[in-house]
Amino acid sequence: MKSVPLGPQHRQDALRRLADTEFDVLVVGGGIVGAGTALDATARGLSVALVEARDWAAGTSSRSSKLVHGGLRYLERRDFGLVREALRERALLLTRLAPHLVRPVPFLYPLRHRMWERCYVGAGVTLYDSMGGARVMPRHRQLTRGAALREAPGLRADALVGAIQYYDAQVDDARYTMTVARTAAHYGACVATRVEATGFLREGERVTGASVRDAETGETIAVRARRVVNATGVWTDGAGRMAGTRTAFSVRASKGVHLLVRRDRILLNTGLIARTAKSVLFVIPWGRHWIIGTTDTPWERGPDGPAPDAADVDYLLDQVNALVRIPLTRDDVEGVYAGLRPLLSGEADDTTRLSREHTVAEPVPGLIVVTGGKFTTYRVMAQDAVDAAVEGLDASVPESVTARLPILGAVGYEVLWNERRRLAADSGLHVARVEHLLDRYGSCTHELLALIAQDPSLGEPVPGAPDYLRAEAVYAVTHEGALHLEDVLARRTRITMEERDGGRAACPHVAELIAPLLGWDAADLAGEVDRYLRYLQAERGEDDLEAGDPAACPAPA
Repeated sequence: MKSVPLGPQHRQDALRRLADTEFDVLVVGGGIVGAGTALDATARGLSVALVEARDWAAGTSSRSSKLVHGGLRYLERRDFGLVREALRERALLLTRLAPHLVRPVPFLYPLRHRMWERCYVGAGVTLYDSMGGARVMPRHRQLTRGAALREAPGLRADALVGAIQYYDAQVDDARYTMTVARTAAHYGACVATRVEATGFLREGERVTGASVRDAETGETIAVRARRVVNATGVWTDGAGRMAGTRTAFSVRASKGVHLLVRRDRILLNTGLIARTAKSVLFVIPWGRHWIIGTTDTPWERGPDGPAPDAADVDYLLDQVNALVRIPLTRDDVEGVYAGLRPLLSGEADDTTRLSREHTVAEPVPGLIVVTGGKFTTYRVMAQDAVDAAVEGLDASVPESVTARLPILGAVGYEVLWNERRRLAADSGLHVARVEHLLDRYGSCTHELLALIAQDPSLGEPVPGAPDYLRAEAVYAVTHEGALHLEDVLARRTRITMEERDGGRAACPHVAELIAPLLGWDAADLAGEVDRYLRYLQAERGEDDLEAGDPAACPAPA
């Protein structure tokens, strides 16, 4: 399936469409729920616009634990419906919707008590194996302490008496979100980033669209729509105030912090999950790194710019060091990121006990609000939001088809994977590089190989970030809608979180590579580098970085 490239010209065309068209549905918010809502509505034959104030997945949807899972711990709370729904979605993602982006990961659950804990946890995992997407994953295994330590030789022998190993799945959340938005555009949706909704249009009581501002030019556009869907996550309450109304619920934010450490610092052949006093500890394989998370603490300071602090880092290190033979220190932390989860408000003060379920409401005629939930169940949330939005439309609207609709790059992925050695020989790339591309772009890998064929220098690694090819930075702009250096380094690639320097060495090289594509002059290029350094300082909670310091981001050779 040839994709629709979301390059700079596509964005200009989208802005003209926003001004000239009355849409059936306008979706505000380009996280996973907003992107999924746009795709669901488009796939039903509706005319759809999707606007995002920053970049695809710039908020919560790029800062998760990168897991597609049913929520094993929710079984203990008897949230059986939530777990069953999530496991059914996990099975769809693995087998039909996105096999190129979602893949199985084994997890080891250490047992600390004999007999009763093995029976208790084993019963829960057996139920987990049998609900929703049964037989999609390998079934769990009961392990003795010796067998568990062979799977996880980096664990302390006194940290467990045995273990249970089970499977969940993993995804690059930012890449997945962007790909869903691209898929919506492929089927006809009008999508644009850096377009912020600043107010709602009204005809009497009814919401009839939104006033939006192009952050790149400052231009204001009145976007007319028969229905507006607010899918802004932790920004939901702010968007509600824009409408001059209150819903029957509010959204509270919980901050989750994750660390990245090198794989060789913890000797494991499996992911790890363990219960803590406050939440759950995950140690998740991620390329050359482990992701260690997560915290779950209330956040009251507004939805913009959550940052990790020393207490978050120390808490996670303390939790993992209670299990591993060789303790980790702050020097082992190569990356860190923080995000906010949107939780439906409740009576509990402890955010770990607030609902992960989602809700859909129509606080005023014409305005649909969808919030809560989790990444894994985004498709169900989107379906419910569109079901609510189409009520009362003149023409009958088909039911959702997204459970049967593979996203961009999925169709043909398995065939290309089987042909990866031929692709490597034809392109001159190492087979490991081709595998990397297939696992990020699926069948769209052909488009990157075509770029490399036209300019073989694009097949070289990015200086300062050798896991990625120069072609990926170019493709991020020409096909994936990246408008700024931050978009490329933080979300189209994951250089920001994966490189110990946060991408400081790579940023000038990438900036020079994409400058001609975005029409930057020398001043624009320098400004983008400075802007990225300031973003990185805020993202990592760094107080000592002097933005723009040449030593922090050396000039390219």
